[in-house]
Amino acid sequence: MEEFVLEMKDITKDFPGVRALDNVSFKVRPGEIHALCGENGAGKSTLMKILSGVYPVGTYTGEIYINGELQSYNNIRESENAGIAIINQELSVIKQMTIGENIFLGNEPTNLGVVIDWGRLYSETKLWLKEVGLQVSPETKVGKLGVGQQQMIEIAKALSKKAKILILDEPTAALTESEVDTLFSILKNLQANGVTCIYISHKLGEVMEIADTVTILRDGQMITTLPIKETTENQIISMMVGRELSERFPRIEHSFGEVILEVEDYQAFAPENSERPILKNINFNVREGEILGIAGLMGAGRSELVMSIFGGLAGSHSGRIVIDGKPVKINSPEDAIKNGLSLITEDRKRYGLILKHDVKKNLTLANLPNLCNWGCINFNEEVKISQKFVDLLQIKTPTVETKVNNLSGGNQQKVVLGKWLMTKPKVLIMDEPTRGIDVGAKFEIYNIMNKLKQEGVAIIMVSSELPEILGMSDRILVMHNGTINGEFMHDEADQEKIMLAATGGK
Repeated sequence: MEEFVLEMKDITKDFPGVRALDNVSFKVRPGEIHALCGENGAGKSTLMKILSGVYPVGTYTGEIYINGELQSYNNIRESENAGIAIINQELSVIKQMTIGENIFLGNEPTNLGVVIDWGRLYSETKLWLKEVGLQVSPETKVGKLGVGQQQMIEIAKALSKKAKILILDEPTAALTESEVDTLFSILKNLQANGVTCIYISHKLGEVMEIADTVTILRDGQMITTLPIKETTENQIISMMVGRELSERFPRIEHSFGEVILEVEDYQAFAPENSERPILKNINFNVREGEILGIAGLMGAGRSELVMSIFGGLAGSHSGRIVIDGKPVKINSPEDAIKNGLSLITEDRKRYGLILKHDVKKNLTLANLPNLCNWGCINFNEEVKISQKFVDLLQIKTPTVETKVNNLSGGNQQKVVLGKWLMTKPKVLIMDEPTRGIDVGAKFEIYNIMNKLKQEGVAIIMVSSELPEILGMSDRILVMHNGTINGEFMHDEADQEKIMLAATGGK
C-alpha cells in the first residue's frame, strides 16, 4: 500500500489580482480523518476545488497523485471517477426529488442503457441508506427530511459512486448536537471501512475530537501538518492567524445606560395557523451599551423572536414594543429601521446580502434614502461612504465595486455589519454573528461589538455556541419551546445552568 492515498505537490493557483495558493503541498494517509484548517481566504476551498475537478488541469500549476498515480481532471466527473467526492456546506440535494433519485442522479441504473431500472435504483438505495444509518423509505421526497438527514443522503450519494476520499466542508454548520454525534459515528464507520476523509471546519473542538491529523493553511501557504495528539486548539489558532490571541472572547466591562428596548407580553403566531403561538409571554429589556445574549436549542424560537421583533416574520403578533420609552408599532423591517433597530440575520447569503451585487451596493442598501437627491442616488457619496466603512471595518476587498460573492465568509459578514451600522442603529440584533467564519474574523467581530458597546449601542446576540454566549454576553436569556426559561448575569452563568434551562429545567 502507498504511504499516502493523496499527494498534492506544489499547487499554485492565481485569480485576477490575487494568488490564492502559493506552492502548497498536501498529503493524506489512507483511512485517516485529516482536518484542513485556516482562516477564510486561507485557500482551503480553492485547494479542494482543484482536487475535486471544479478548477480543471491547466488553470493551476502543480501535480495531484492518487495512490501514486498522476491525475489530471478536466471536470468534476473525472475527479469522481478517480474516487474523490465533496460534500459542500450548501447541500446540493434536489428537494423535489426522492432520496433514490438524488443518490443516483446522473448515474441511474438502466435496462439496456435506455430505460431507468426503478426497481434496482430503489433496492440499491436501501443498501446505501443502511450504510449511513438512515431508516427512511428511499421513495421519500428529500424536502421532507431535516438538514442532518439530507447530509447523510449526500454521503450515501458519494459512497454510491465508490468514493475513496470524502471531502466534507463545514459539515456541522447547521446540525444539532445529536446530528453531529450521528455524523461522527458515520465517519468513524467509514474510516473503519477504508474511506479517507478530509474534514474542513472552523469548529476546532470538533476537529480535536474527530481528526487524526491536521494541516493548517494561512494566506494561501501550507504552514504545517501535525498529528492531532501533538497539538492544542490554541496552537492551531495561533498558526491559523499568525499571532497569539490572548483571549478568544475579549469582553470588556462597561457601565450600561438607560433601557433602550422593552418587549412586554409578546406573542407571535404561526403563519399557517393564527391560533398556534410560536412565541409565548416574552418579556425582556436591553440597555444602552449592553450585550444581551440569547441562548437555546435549535427550534427554541430564538431566530423567530428577533425576526418577529424586526418585523420580518410572517404571521400575526401581539404585545408591546417600547423604544426610548415610547410604544412603537413594527409590522415590517422598514418600520424597525425607522425606529432604530437593525438585524444581522443568521443566513447572510439568503437574507443579508445580494451576492451578485458589489460591496458598495450591499453596504448602502439599507441607507439609500439618505444617499438620494431628488429621488436619485448620489453615486459619488455612495462610493465615499462605502469606502469609509470598508476602512472602518477592515473589509478585505480589492475595491468597493468587487462582487460580494468573491469575498471570504468573514468579510461578507463585515459587509452585512457595515450595512446596518450605516443606519446608525440604537439596537443591533446579531443572529449567529460568527457562523461559518474563522477564529481571526470572529475576534475582529467581537472587537467591533465592544466598540459599539462603548458607543452606547445595545446589542442582542443570538448564538448556538455556548462559549461565545458565555464569553461575550453581559446578561443571558435562555429560550425553551418559544418562551424565556432562564435569565443569568455574566458572572453567574455557566454551561450547565444554560443547558438545564434550554432543556426545560428550572
